[in-house]
Amino acid sequence: MPIFEYRCKQCEHVTAFLEKAGARGRRVCESCGSSATEKALSTFAPQAGRSGSTRCQTCPTSPSCPTARGRG
Repeated sequence: MPIFEYRCKQCEHVTAFLEKAGARGRRVCESCGSSATEKALSTFAPQAGRSGSTRCQTCPTSPSCPTARGRG
């Protein structure tokens, strides 16, 4: 199940909920209890695969980097 983030219109707190895609219903802010929430755009962070075809952008030459192994 994906994680969706909701922003409270009252206090601006962002709360994450694990829910089915397309689920309906109001979410309640865990900070102030308001039901005036809206779905927020969240960032997507894919993880690099183990195929060796992806390059680590932060440490492409580090020997401890799992994606750098096998390259030389």
